[in-house]
This record gives sequence, C-alpha cells and structure tokens, in this order.
Amino acid sequence: MSKQELVVLGQDESGCCPTLLAAPLDEGRAVELARVFKALGDPVRLRLLSMIASREGGEICVCDLTPAFDLSQPTISHHLKLLRQAGLIDCERRGTWVFYWLQPEMTDKLAGILTRPGQPATAEASS
Repeated sequence: MSKQELVVLGQDESGCCPTLLAAPLDEGRAVELARVFKALGDPVRLRLLSMIASREGGEICVCDLTPAFDLSQPTISHHLKLLRQAGLIDCERRGTWVFYWLQPEMTDKLAGILTRPGQPATAEASS
C-alpha cells in the first residue's frame, strides 16, 4: 500500500477550515460565521474594532473609546459585548477600567476564509 498523503480539497493553508470560496459551508460553520459578520455589520462596532486594533501597544481603555462616539456608555458597552461574544476582541478589568485588545486569531481566520483558493491574502485590495 502506498503512503501518499491525502489532500482534502477546499481547505485553507493550515488545513483546518474550508474557505468560503472553495467549498460550501456546513450549517454549524455558517451559523458561527454569521455571528461574526453580524457583529461586524454595524458602523459603530467596525469603528470600535478599528480603534482597538490600531492602538499602539495593542490595547485600549474603555475610557479612551467612549468619548469618540456620540453614544451613551451603556450603548458602547453593548457594542463591545457583541464584539467579545463574536470572538473579535477580549478584555480585562483593571481597577475601575476595562482594557480591550484584538483577538488576531479571529481576524486571521476571517481573512483566510475570504481569500480565494490559491491567492495570497493581501493587506489592501488592489485598485
């Protein structure tokens, strides 16, 4: 018998998950991805994610996020909660303040899922 490696088509480079463009999603995976895309489907949450991800040092205090919006603190907290539940960010309470940081594994996973098979992921779309 030959000891050839079996190649599973429609998987990303790490071999763990099919890309969105290479194979149909199963129901569980579609539900998981829909939750993440729903969290990203709001302009306030996109801005919050961008502010968190682009912060020098990799984390930001909620006290620095809230003034950037014309929204109440509970509304900002709700948006941050949805981003946390989607696995895009995480946080830690330090005294009276909560600090947030990006979960790069999730954004890398999204980038891999949306990359066309055989095409490298790019930081910016070509114009």
